[in-house]
Amino acid sequence: MTFITSATSAVGPIVVVFVCAALLALVFTPAIRRVVMRYEIVDRPEARRVNTIPVPRGGGLAISAAFLLVACVFLSVNQAALFVPIPLTLMPSEVAALFLGGAAAAALGAIDDLLDLRARVQLIGQVVLACGAVALGITIDFVADPFGPGVIRFSGPIAAGLTIFWIVGMINSINWIDGLDGLSSGVSFIAAVTLGLISLTMQVGQPLIAVLCFALAGALLGFLRWNFHPATIFSGTSGVQFVGFTLAVLAILGTAKVAVALLVLGVPIIDTFWIIVRRLANRRSPFTPDRGHVHHRLLDLGLGHTETVVLIYAITAALAALTFFLSGAGQLYAFLGVVVGSGIVLFLLTGRATVLEDLEAETYEAPPHRHDEKSADRDEKPAGTL
Repeated sequence: MTFITSATSAVGPIVVVFVCAALLALVFTPAIRRVVMRYEIVDRPEARRVNTIPVPRGGGLAISAAFLLVACVFLSVNQAALFVPIPLTLMPSEVAALFLGGAAAAALGAIDDLLDLRARVQLIGQVVLACGAVALGITIDFVADPFGPGVIRFSGPIAAGLTIFWIVGMINSINWIDGLDGLSSGVSFIAAVTLGLISLTMQVGQPLIAVLCFALAGALLGFLRWNFHPATIFSGTSGVQFVGFTLAVLAILGTAKVAVALLVLGVPIIDTFWIIVRRLANRRSPFTPDRGHVHHRLLDLGLGHTETVVLIYAITAALAALTFFLSGAGQLYAFLGVVVGSGIVLFLLTGRATVLEDLEAETYEAPPHRHDEKSADRDEKPAGTL
């Protein structure tokens, strides 16, 4: 891919927002940790959980606060100084959808961190968030045509339905991979950086969207300092809902980058897909917690906590690199290939456990001296969604 000629002028703003968001998240996270510890908003050791000490959750509030503050300030300053050109295709209502929807997603997640909402309540909340974004103009209008040149366009109810499915699905893909220290935040960081770089290419040409993507990446990196193994705080539902919603909307804004997001987030999306398929095939609820996720299977193969996380980082980075060498249709083909290939790998890793009780969350035994790992089913803490 070739970068746009104005990409160099966007480097300064990108560096500034990235560093500012990272520093704010770095500072906000321990402050939020003290607050949630005071009110005992923690993951406590109990059946099916591996952590043997309470670990605070709700760190996603630091991510959302850092991103929203930096992004809003930059857009206000840029409106007057015009450091980065504002795309004609970017409507004020779409920016409002990104910020208001992200704030609402974090708030809804924070309520769940505090009250442990039922799965159906979370699902309703996520659908409402997605519907609000659609009402403000966030829609998937087209995707690359995998069968020939050009694109496949959508409109009306089909575009709205596809967008709602995309946003709710993205939130839960991030949610279900949030099972090990630093896993979801690190994968999301790679995705945000990739979307930012893609936005600077000739095929997309949206430096302002790139700045917003790097603001999110900075916030995630600052939080990752406290969330990487051994984590001192979890992102909680506030984190996965905010990050999932924001990534989903950033992938749609302006020139749709849905195929890019599909490929770079292939691990959580495909893991979610095959988990649902396997559970339905075994006549179980898709939301029944177990150890069938890819990170659980890698742990069961003998990889350590950090080794598993870094391996998934590497796979995500490799998929991200593919986006720079493939067209929109090629990205869709690659994603479908990864779906099939990963299905075979997961089947081989899981083996007969798919039809036995070996994947029950209750069978998970904590490795010795690992006091801060997540529960076998923490990544599915009540998602209740796609």
